[in-house]
Formats: sequence, structure tokens, C-alpha cells
Amino acid sequence: MTSIATLPSAKMCSYHGTIRLFVQVLWAHLLCGWASGSELTFELPDNAKQCFYEDITVGTKCTLEFQVVTGGHYDVDCRLEDVDGTVLYKEMKKQYDSFTFTAAKNGTYKFCFSNEFSTFTHKTVYFDFQVGEDPPLFPNENRVTALTQMESACVSIHEALKSVIDYQTHFRLREGQGRSRAEDLNTRVAFWSIGEAFILLVVSISQVVLLRSFFSDRKTTMTRVGS
Repeated sequence: MTSIATLPSAKMCSYHGTIRLFVQVLWAHLLCGWASGSELTFELPDNAKQCFYEDITVGTKCTLEFQVVTGGHYDVDCRLEDVDGTVLYKEMKKQYDSFTFTAAKNGTYKFCFSNEFSTFTHKTVYFDFQVGEDPPLFPNENRVTALTQMESACVSIHEALKSVIDYQTHFRLREGQGRSRAEDLNTRVAFWSIGEAFILLVVSISQVVLLRSFFSDRKTTMTRVGS
């Protein structure tokens, strides 16, 4: 009787343990999104410069990735400075790039995007500034012991979710860039069609006027001869 009564309880404990692990995976996944720094897509007007600031502790590994989504030749100036104003990274007219560094000092780091070289074209810029490593999925677990099968499955799911987010971001940027190019091409085709229609109209009118002038000149010559 005791073993029969204990079996549902054991199943219930296993069920709750599974739910707890999956909730922990989702919670850790959200924490990773918060702890990974800043991710933003913003508009950069022409002749403008936009700067962002991030507090970083010494020894923290950071990665700055950016890409120009729309606008002009899809290029922008980027500059990264440390606490003392020392330039860590500087590139001119880059479409996309990635830079990884380790903070040597505590303080506020600054990175700027500049479109000052453009006189009339605004840009749409995406950047992802990752600060530090992802927190462990099981921070309260003893690292000396091996992970259980359920914990290993949760770690695999967690890594797969991060890959899915990276792929979604990549394809979202490509979709935005492709849409911008398509709209720009559509505008050019529309203006070219209007220009062709105008030229065709001018040529047609010119041909009619030229033909009429031939017949009017011939009629005037015959009248003079007859008189």
C-alpha cells in the first residue's frame, strides 16, 4: 500500500521538477537578453551624429556590431572611446562591422555613429553592444557534478533559442535592407518611365510638326510656280 501511494507522489515531484527546469530556462533566457547590453535600431539624419554610453567594469569582454539598414550608400562612420577618451575603434564609411575588446578600466564607454559626410540622405542604423558573457543557465547548481539529462536538454534548448534570435535578427536586417533597395529601385523605374513618356510625347509632336512643314513648303512652291 505504501509503494502504491508513493508512486503518484513521485510522478508529481518529477512533473514539478520538469516545469521548474523549463521555467528556469525561460527566465535565464530573458536575463541573458537583459544582461547582454544594448540593441537598437535608430534613424540617423544627414549631417548628424548620435552617441551612446555604456557603464562597463574592468575585465569585461564586450562586442560592438553594427549595420546600416537603409539610406544612401549604406555607410556610416563609427567611433568607440574608453573612459579617458582614448579611441579604441574608428572606421569611416562602413556598411557593417564587428569589434571585440576587453575593458581595461571601470567607467563609461562611448560609441558614436556619424552621418556628417552626407548632405541630404538620412540613414537607418542597427547596433548590438554586448557586454560580458551570458550568465550560467543553472547558477545555483554545483559545477563539479555532471548535468542530468533534463538539465542537458534545457541547456541545448537555451542555446537553440539564442541561435534562433540571432538568425531572426540577421534576416530581419536583410529583409529591411532588401525592402529599401526595392523601394528605391521602384522609385527610379517610375521616374524613368515618366521621363520616357515625356520624351516620346515630345518626339511625336516634333515629327508631326516636321511633316506638316514639308507639305506646307511644297504647297507654297507650287503656288508661286503657277502664278
